[in-house]
Amino acid sequence: MKLFSTLYRRVLQWASHPHAPRYLGVLSFAESSFFPIPPDVMLAPMTLSKPNNAWYFALLTTVTSVLGGILGYFIGYFLFEELGQPLIEFYHAQESFDKVKQWFDVYGVWVVFIAGFSPIPYKLFTLTSGVLSLALLPFIVASIIGRGARFFLVAGLIFWGGERFANFLHRWVDLIGWITVAVIVLGLVIWNVV
Repeated sequence: MKLFSTLYRRVLQWASHPHAPRYLGVLSFAESSFFPIPPDVMLAPMTLSKPNNAWYFALLTTVTSVLGGILGYFIGYFLFEELGQPLIEFYHAQESFDKVKQWFDVYGVWVVFIAGFSPIPYKLFTLTSGVLSLALLPFIVASIIGRGARFFLVAGLIFWGGERFANFLHRWVDLIGWITVAVIVLGLVIWNVV
């Protein structure tokens, strides 16, 4: 997987560039609809290097991510055959895409919130939301809450925890994200049972 390690190193270089906020916005936008690298890999080092800008970086990441999610939604809604399906095939994600569609049947718009907060590829959920013609306003609201919670949490933890926490987060972000997803799903199951 040299492609991803090369992209990851490139993203870390971008984080220290004078135009890093622009790159963060572009990365956040692209990740929500077609790009594989999550913006956390720039948000974390940028917050660490400029802690006074932590909330600005989190807001920028949230807004551009939601705008990218809206693009993903429209690709799914209007251009799925032309663009969405080729993206799914490019990432070998057909099985994941099919599973996401099943999750929408069970959990509805809550899936967008869960995906926005978790390490699950958000682009699959934005495309699927469009394909399934999910109402746009609930999609946007769930995206703002889910993505905002995630990015403000990352920026806040690094702001308060400093470099030590940044290293911890880098090492354990996937596990933390999956545990969060499990807790949310368990809560939804309990909610539906009760």
